[in-house]
Amino acid sequence: MTRRIYQIIFLVSIIGFTILFAKEIKGVSNLFPHVDKVAHFGIFFVLAMVMDKAFKLPLIVQILLLAGYGAAIEFMQDMLPYRQASVADFVADFIGASSYFIIKLGFHLGNKQRNG
Repeated sequence: MTRRIYQIIFLVSIIGFTILFAKEIKGVSNLFPHVDKVAHFGIFFVLAMVMDKAFKLPLIVQILLLAGYGAAIEFMQDMLPYRQASVADFVADFIGASSYFIIKLGFHLGNKQRNG
């Protein structure tokens, strides 16, 4: 896929996930403990992957932008009467995004060793 396609996917993802984070969600927490943390981790892992393919930005800039988005989401949720902010959710966001970059680095280093 081209960088432009990834940029469109990133924009649609940000809009969709922001709407999802703003929605009132009932009954999901009954699936298993900390399901929301798993969701935050997964969403930010995917956002990091798509952002990395969509834009040529330094690693630190990508992490700071995703952390800023995570903080903004928690701030938004704190303003909604049916949601609440959570430092643990922000941590899950950060770990999800960072995990993508750590895995990417691992693959890069592994390929570098194999190719000499």
